Amino acid sequence: MRVLIARPMTAEVEARARSEFDVEIRTNTSVMSRAEMLRALVEFDVVVPTLGDAFDAGVFSQVPEPRCKLLANFGVGYNHIDVGAAMAAGVEVTNTPGAVTDATADIAMTLMLMSARRAGEGERLVRSGQWQGWHPTQMLGLHLSGKHVGVVGMGRIGQAIARRCHFGFGMQVSYIARSAKQLDFEAHHAGDLSKMAAEVDVLVVAVPGGAETHHLIDAGILAAMKHSSHLINIARGEVVDETALIAALQTGQIAGAGLDVYEFEPKVPQALMDLDNVTLLPHLGTATEEVRSNMGHMALDNVAAFVAGQALPNSV
Repeated sequence: MRVLIARPMTAEVEARARSEFDVEIRTNTSVMSRAEMLRALVEFDVVVPTLGDAFDAGVFSQVPEPRCKLLANFGVGYNHIDVGAAMAAGVEVTNTPGAVTDATADIAMTLMLMSARRAGEGERLVRSGQWQGWHPTQMLGLHLSGKHVGVVGMGRIGQAIARRCHFGFGMQVSYIARSAKQLDFEAHHAGDLSKMAAEVDVLVVAVPGGAETHHLIDAGILAAMKHSSHLINIARGEVVDETALIAALQTGQIAGAGLDVYEFEPKVPQALMDLDNVTLLPHLGTATEEVRSNMGHMALDNVAAFVAGQALPNSV
């Protein structure tokens, strides 16, 4: 069986792939073009796509009977794949849950601290050569310890973030989820997003992407937030209305934001880059050697199970 891996992987993952499968690994680090996706469906038995490789209904409509029978997605999020269209074409879809949880939660905490304590702004000040030295009212930010955090989405990653906030910073935790969760710490299951947004000091977005969550954080939610509060997004860029967020930051409606994802990634609006009260990271959520290797191995475990005719470990 022929396997296509959509982008370069860690050396460890590439070595395993080459030893176990008849594999082709794209050397290009950008998303697959439409022509490449069509070729992938026609010429390969298994494709390992990555974030942004848009296997949508239009792609499958052009290849109604694909040779490919498995999209073993590298990543927990799979909103770039039309699962219904894939399954209708006889293509199964898997993902890599669990492997990304702690690393993504760590990036959320990084952004919370950077935004609340104005760390990015401070580093730029030092690098500019304009820092005049310490004084008692220099760059006063928000002290996170004991504050109130609201987590939008309480899956694996949301719970990992909430746990860090509760045990690490003594924060009061509220969350939005379809149902109350059994947790090993105290947290309030909030029923209304707007009301929760108005009460918390930090609002963290940790929901999956897709039509159901598109612009979940809109101008109304941002208007409900306190002027001293911060928004953190480590989910998918399109969950936040970027235009509304820019306006909220420009007008001081909220104090700051920390973003690891963007609505039209990799495009980042100049208006965001011009603001001092937003921390911008280049989608670093899972960017550690061991985590990316674990993700790759999980994707390959799904490939191996498929090749062996076994049940897929991580079907979506």
